[in-house]
Amino acid sequence: MWSKSKHLVTKLPVSVKLTFIYAVILFCILLLTSLLTIGGVKFFLDTQVQKDLDASQYNVIQYLATGNPVDQQLLTQDLLSAGVLLRVFDENGRLLLDSAPYLRNSKHEQSSHQNKPPDKKRDFHKFHTEDDVYGEKLVWTGDHSYTFQFIRPLSAEYHFLRILAASLTGTSLLGLAIAIAAGLYISRKILRPVRDMTEAAKQIEVDNLEKRLIVSQAGDELSELATTFNHMLNRIQTAFEQQRRFVSDASHELRTPITVIRGYADMLDRWGKQDEATLTEGISAIKSETVSMQTLLEKLLFLARTDQGKQLLNKKPLAMEQLIDEVVRETRLIAPEHQVELATNEPVTIEADGALIKQMLRIFLENSVKYTPAGGTICVASEHQGAQLAITVQDNGIGIPSEEQTKIFDRFYRIDKSRTKTTGGTGLGLSIASWIAEQHNSSIRVVSTVGQGTLITVLLPLE
Repeated sequence: MWSKSKHLVTKLPVSVKLTFIYAVILFCILLLTSLLTIGGVKFFLDTQVQKDLDASQYNVIQYLATGNPVDQQLLTQDLLSAGVLLRVFDENGRLLLDSAPYLRNSKHEQSSHQNKPPDKKRDFHKFHTEDDVYGEKLVWTGDHSYTFQFIRPLSAEYHFLRILAASLTGTSLLGLAIAIAAGLYISRKILRPVRDMTEAAKQIEVDNLEKRLIVSQAGDELSELATTFNHMLNRIQTAFEQQRRFVSDASHELRTPITVIRGYADMLDRWGKQDEATLTEGISAIKSETVSMQTLLEKLLFLARTDQGKQLLNKKPLAMEQLIDEVVRETRLIAPEHQVELATNEPVTIEADGALIKQMLRIFLENSVKYTPAGGTICVASEHQGAQLAITVQDNGIGIPSEEQTKIFDRFYRIDKSRTKTTGGTGLGLSIASWIAEQHNSSIRVVSTVGQGTLITVLLPLE
């Protein structure tokens, strides 16, 4: 039963839950306030009754101490406080005086304490009954003893307390009902932006990522939530578009070599068995396309590992002078038609993954070779710049338009689609280089002018 009730409570709207919580808190506050009010009033009334009885008893004792007799004159001296009644019994228990015989039974019995032997030292004792409070005092006058009984009826006070309790209960219930109604209205109004967000989120699908939440100008937490939600949608939309473009471009890049391989395989199947030249051409083309496809797959697998956080880094002290010299010598062997120069190459040791740093430099040099005409110059330099090592790769190739320079590190991005056929490449190299630089807390700067060349600078921290 409890689990079912708990399940039902968890399914209630937030506005109802908030209203319920505040209603319970308000009910506890009202209940505590009512109890304290009634308790305080009762304590005040009880204290006042005690004071009235003590004052009446004191006045009567002082009256008798002056030698006045116990007779009817005692009731006419205005010795009793308001609301206090007086009865006097003799030593035999007979009622001698009664200040209000019409309010009580004239045969009112004396207290059971009166049956005890008289005690001259007896104090003023008070007793509570269901309807009143009374006190008894044993007084000796000459050889006679009298029992003075001071009575304070409480029916009026109890009636007032009942009315007060009923009034507090009624006002508390009314206040609770108003609080619940107002709480439901206010909480629903306050949480309306959340419902709007929910409805907007339901309408957002893969094919409808452009929808955004309306951000109010209130500047409160809900406005901040809506702004954050819109930013999240922007990132999701960007990532989704990149992923979609990535899949499309990857499919295109893989489709091209597969189509070429299949075409040459069909050609070999038809004529290659008898024509040695055709056989040689086909095998050479298939091998070339296979190498291109293998390179593409390796880059795709590298990026997949980086996306999943599985690409391991093996950082250790790395002598950059030796590594840069090695990369330059390899580039000279690969691109003999270009002039690859090594300018400044300062001896520096950094903490880095040597294989990845070498791969990054190769990517920059390969791009310079691709987009620099034969006979062009590629210059590599390495020097200190404050607390960083600046490695530059500069060419005098075709350059990059200014509006394209911020996009060259996107996956599969190419500046000129028509150049791909002659320059080759998959558009993944600079994405890999950017990731490697990021993992080494480095930055890449690109300065390029169309028709004049490109300068790429990598800033590696020395510490």
